[in-house]
Amino acid sequence: MSKQLTVYQYPNCGTCRDAVKWLRSRGHDPELRHIVETPPSPEELKRLIPLSGLPIQKWFNVSGNAYKELGLKDKLPKLTEDEKIELLASNGMLIKRPVIFNDEKATVGFKEEELAKVW
Repeated sequence: MSKQLTVYQYPNCGTCRDAVKWLRSRGHDPELRHIVETPPSPEELKRLIPLSGLPIQKWFNVSGNAYKELGLKDKLPKLTEDEKIELLASNGMLIKRPVIFNDEKATVGFKEEELAKVW
């Protein structure tokens, strides 16, 4: 299995830049993917979300403008899992970032102590 790390990130996002810098300082050379230009597909999300061990709600960027503009705080509870995945895949700005993954695990967001346990 590949140990290559891939990072879905937004170049203007300071948290993403910090996470990539943190990974590189620990010897990783992650493949970077622009989360807005090439968001993960529904199929990829269906694979990654279970690898993260997180409920799908934790994948949403709840502090982002796209989330607020779409009124997702009230809408999300009524959506099916597949509808939530379609929504995430339709707009990279809805996804909490960075998303760091390989074939075995995935993390969402950047908290050093959390990443240190996984990566």
